[in-house]
Amino acid sequence: MRLLLLSNSTAPGRGYLDHAREEMLLDGVRRLVFVPYALADRDGYTAQVAKALEPLGIEVTGAHTAADPAGLIGGAEAVFVGGGNSFRLLKALHEHDLVRAIRERVAAGVPYIGSSAGTNMACPTLRTTNDMPIVQPPSFEALGLLPFQINPHYLDPRPDLGHMGETRAERLEQFLEENDVPVVGLREGTWLRRDADRLTLGGIAAGAVLFRRGAAPAELGPGADLSALLDERPRFDSPA
Repeated sequence: MRLLLLSNSTAPGRGYLDHAREEMLLDGVRRLVFVPYALADRDGYTAQVAKALEPLGIEVTGAHTAADPAGLIGGAEAVFVGGGNSFRLLKALHEHDLVRAIRERVAAGVPYIGSSAGTNMACPTLRTTNDMPIVQPPSFEALGLLPFQINPHYLDPRPDLGHMGETRAERLEQFLEENDVPVVGLREGTWLRRDADRLTLGGIAAGAVLFRRGAAPAELGPGADLSALLDERPRFDSPA
């Protein structure tokens, strides 16, 4: 299984996907299927991805353009699931039978690239997204390409801002009160890369934070080997 899971698709002062271009897992790939369902403007979103990957000689086809999106995924050389609203994305994946189709294709060795909401989809469940539930998916079950959860766009607490609501860390601790599953909080500019049984943290920024039930949050630096997380056995709906 080959995965590249980005916290975000853009970085300050850089073009779309430029910060992660060398990690894209696309050597030898000529045709990629892009899954644009996280945004309403699916044509425009697909065009943005096609423009970004054009210098690599890759032809991009939007899954939404096919009468049978699952069949299109079944012949993909690579799959890229873009960011936006995770609830809207997961609803569409279930409606078009793409949860099954993407799982099968990735299990066969086809590279999977996710950004933001697309990274959320690689987890067992939607439960650690930051997004507003603007639609209702039939299930929170996601692709399950990893046995743990990710929180993209992780933000550290900022007491100086005077924010009176919950911090991201507090929300993840609440998740762990109900679920015994590790969560990796990916700061902007970072990503997880999986090559078979090896999982590493990469990026151009300040790493990530690992949350576990009953343990203090642990800082993770770029280059950290997180392969042990691939052996986790998640327990959902398991109150502490």
